[in-house]
Amino acid sequence: MTQTHPPPSAAHPVRIEAKDPTKGTGWIVGLAVLCSAVAGALGAAIGQAAAYGFVGGLFGIMLVAAAARYPLFATYAYLCTMPILAGMDRDKLIPLVRPNEALLVIVMAGAVIGAYLRMLRGDDVRPRFLPAVDIPLAVFLLFGTIWPLASLTLRGQIPTGTEWAGTLIITKLVGIYFLVRYTVRTEQDIVRAIRFIVWPGAVVGLIAVLQTLKFPPVIALLNTFWASAENAGEIAELGSRGSATLGSPIAAGDVIIISLILVLCCGARGILGRQERLILALCLGSGVFAAGQFSTWIAALVGFALIAWRFPEMRRQAKRFAPLGVVALIIGAPAFINRLEGIGEYGVPVPESWMGRYDNLVYLYMPHFDWVTILMGVSPNTVLHAPERWREVIYLESGILWFIWIGGLPLLLAFLWLSLRVLRTVRPAIRHPGAFGACASSLEIVWLFLLVLTLIDPHLQLRGTGDLIFTLLAITVGGIDARRRT
Repeated sequence: MTQTHPPPSAAHPVRIEAKDPTKGTGWIVGLAVLCSAVAGALGAAIGQAAAYGFVGGLFGIMLVAAAARYPLFATYAYLCTMPILAGMDRDKLIPLVRPNEALLVIVMAGAVIGAYLRMLRGDDVRPRFLPAVDIPLAVFLLFGTIWPLASLTLRGQIPTGTEWAGTLIITKLVGIYFLVRYTVRTEQDIVRAIRFIVWPGAVVGLIAVLQTLKFPPVIALLNTFWASAENAGEIAELGSRGSATLGSPIAAGDVIIISLILVLCCGARGILGRQERLILALCLGSGVFAAGQFSTWIAALVGFALIAWRFPEMRRQAKRFAPLGVVALIIGAPAFINRLEGIGEYGVPVPESWMGRYDNLVYLYMPHFDWVTILMGVSPNTVLHAPERWREVIYLESGILWFIWIGGLPLLLAFLWLSLRVLRTVRPAIRHPGAFGACASSLEIVWLFLLVLTLIDPHLQLRGTGDLIFTLLAITVGGIDARRRT
């Protein structure tokens, strides 16, 4: 006979052991203490560089492990830190590379390792493609990387290190596209990604405002971590524009206006809280003026016109938001007014900087073009050494010529084909009511003003600009692909 146990009664209650909330944390504390001791010993025996390298290596291993275990962490970690880290120069925190580039490589490596381990376990991690966008994107990548290097070889030249590095710009954008596309899946994921875009963008806008208002702690902080050979004088003198943590007024303005358009598209669908949207709109709207960049103001005009056309209810509510716009203008007025003062100084109704840009294009860049270089490109490196002593380098400031300089007409045509396919593909998604629809609407507006700005400046390769545009593209394409499959 089998022995049976009587059911528990009030006289013999079942004891349930309570879980200790601190159980399992002892080894973490011990490991932290051990690592601190090792770092201190290395610093004392070898030097600070060894201690910093040891701590940085441990931190990198932790990031790889977190990204491998939670792939979505890789996307969030890069998005929320990109506007803050992208403006730091090489060798500021990490030797040879920018901090945001190092972070992207680390989290992408972790995400790929995690995907490989899940594939070995039997999970379905096969990549899915949307030919309408992925094929033009692959062609764009081909003519922006392999084609420029091949054209140099065909002309009997050996690519230099800077020319190899020039091809990494488009490679990075495509890498961000695939990282975001295969990690951001649900509406909740998209809402979090939106917040990780707009709140750092609002921080950039606020810092740009404080910079143009000559707020001493902000100036000291920017001079310590974000001053470089390109913008040190601009930060020290405050120029007339807010470069913020991106080290460039153009890049800061692009990040701010993209974030503002995303906030407005979310507001048209009731996404994010009302107070949250008001705070974000005030910081970002002030940052639009504080950036002191004509391209940012042109993008704002194009973006607001498209929003008013796409969302009639936003036109009806324009009077309610007018006071907020006035406040933003007052806050960002110093940079706005200073920027307008330079117009017409040389008897021509254009900004003073545009005259220098015209001279650079006509006398330094255009002589490099002939029928061969127009078809095959000049070089993946668009930076020239200045012939004068008062400056070291010269940057190519023409969006159309930027594509032709790198990959010739094939790269320009590939970008136009990609733009056409993106705008056609995203059109049905802009009617979606949720966060996915907000990203789709923002992508359409941002891509359209990107085409307009490309006539003036190259913007796709700027710090933060291409990152956010390809993030919105990845979210939209991933959402379209998921809805087609279901």
